[in-house]
Amino acid sequence: MEDYIVSARKYRPMNFDSVVGQRALTTTLKNAIATGKLAHAYLFCGPRGVGKTTCARIFARTINCQHLTPDGEACGQCESCQAFSEQRSYNIHELDAASNNSVEDIRTLIEQVRIPPQIGQYKVFIIDEVHMLSTAAFNAFLKTLEEPPHHAIFILATTEKHKILPTILSRCQIYDFNRMNVNDTVDHLKYVAEKEGIEAEVEALNVIAQKADGGMRDALSIFDQVVSFTGGHVTYQRVIENLNVLDYEYYFRITDLLLGNKVPEAMLLLNEILNKGFDGHHFITGLASHMRDLMVSRDASTLPLLEVSDSVRARYSEQAQRCDIKFLYRAIKVCNDCDLNYRASKNKRLLVELTLIQVAQLTTDDADAWCGRSPKKTLKPIFNQQVAPAQQTGATVAQAPQTTVPVTPVPTQQATPTNSPTSTPPATERPSALFNKQQMKKESTVPTFKREKLSVSIRQPQKSENLQPQPEIVKTTALEKTEEDFPVTESNIRYCWNEFANQLPIEENATAGRMKNMRPKLLNDTTFEVVVDNELVNKKMQSMASKIVQHMRTQLHNSKIEMTVRIMAPNEAKRAYGIVEQYQIMSTKNPVLQKFKETFNLELN
Repeated sequence: MEDYIVSARKYRPMNFDSVVGQRALTTTLKNAIATGKLAHAYLFCGPRGVGKTTCARIFARTINCQHLTPDGEACGQCESCQAFSEQRSYNIHELDAASNNSVEDIRTLIEQVRIPPQIGQYKVFIIDEVHMLSTAAFNAFLKTLEEPPHHAIFILATTEKHKILPTILSRCQIYDFNRMNVNDTVDHLKYVAEKEGIEAEVEALNVIAQKADGGMRDALSIFDQVVSFTGGHVTYQRVIENLNVLDYEYYFRITDLLLGNKVPEAMLLLNEILNKGFDGHHFITGLASHMRDLMVSRDASTLPLLEVSDSVRARYSEQAQRCDIKFLYRAIKVCNDCDLNYRASKNKRLLVELTLIQVAQLTTDDADAWCGRSPKKTLKPIFNQQVAPAQQTGATVAQAPQTTVPVTPVPTQQATPTNSPTSTPPATERPSALFNKQQMKKESTVPTFKREKLSVSIRQPQKSENLQPQPEIVKTTALEKTEEDFPVTESNIRYCWNEFANQLPIEENATAGRMKNMRPKLLNDTTFEVVVDNELVNKKMQSMASKIVQHMRTQLHNSKIEMTVRIMAPNEAKRAYGIVEQYQIMSTKNPVLQKFKETFNLELN
């Protein structure tokens, strides 16, 4: 049986031209070799599987080639190239820093640096995963790296450049390798499939490229896995079945349901997806990516950002035209919020279902639905008498038989209900605005219809041209006031205070927590006081005072509400906010609690 070689090794590039997706870097290295301007140390950094070690080996082979081709590539025929191909060259040394990261390993490497090459001009030392070296090993390597022999060249490769000492970085030429884009990966997979005689659909290769996430080695490994599963016939359906990838079709279907505000059907489709073993977090991130792809599909200038096949791109373009741009913006935000809160949620499925409901509400006319908030809460003052009896009495007076009743002036301090449709008392009116039955019996004034600030009696109709304002018979009732200041209580103040804290954005979670622990105190009829711990919280509350006061005035229907903030006095009792502070207070009162904690080595949780 012939020895099997995985595609990642079998089709590993042997020259710069065969390297995929790193054209700028390979051109720079070829030009440096052609002009003889070689540095003594290079640093190749980038994500996994993008060609760092491969380019280092090609570079080492090319600089030792005795007969370079006109385009700056190794000939592959000379003794140095053949020794390199047969893996018996002494001019290239590779060190895995992940397992050889001690000072002794670096000292052994330095001893090998002193020996000049037997064939060729340079000895190349490739140190892979160099960020794994210890600090002592880095320090032992500094002097040699800065001033090596003229025949020694160091190539350091790493996936985490930020872990390397700045003194090492300053001694190297740094080359940043990019992730492979989907198109380059698909083209290379097509080349491998043709060489191996494998039938592969473009959509299937596209799914493999996206699953690889920019790594060519990962893409080739997934390709080998899929080929083994499909028996050489790589199709789209078999790929998504083997890789457990959510099909595009699910996202297209659920987007159509959300656009039509069909919440029950969307719930059933979500249940189908979860029953197939897909994670809710994976689904919601995929839905956010789908909304993003729809957004970039609406504009021809951003269409290159959509890395899919032509057939799928056409479907995206068709569905994007049916989506409003504001819907896409808000849907992406709602899905992203779900992504951020998924790990902290105890009922993860309910969180995903609520997200779908919120996205479906984006197509309605509710202005607050898109942000996922509930309707605004209006604080309704409690009053003693219901509105219905007053309305019924007014209707009885209006239907009474016409008799001659003199109209007597009434002082403006008193008020009578009118039978005008605009005078129907709202549900949020305070008790002083309503009248009991005895007051209504005493009032004999005939109800009037208001029209353009004129009062017309139904007993004595007048001609329209003779209508004149008559202040002595116009009743200014409490029900007609549109800006009346309702009385406030300390409980209402605290309710609106917590309501304002709950409406703060996620970035203000710390401030919202502090506000919920505060207890506003009503000083007088319209002014309430907030006591804070320190100057920093005082400044924060002062900066938010205008918004808080405006919220209070709106919700409590009182334009005279004011807010004061002061720092807690030293002699005031401090409120225990957190668990640690509560424990400290309890242990101060009862020292046995501290001894119990130390005896059993307990920790606060």
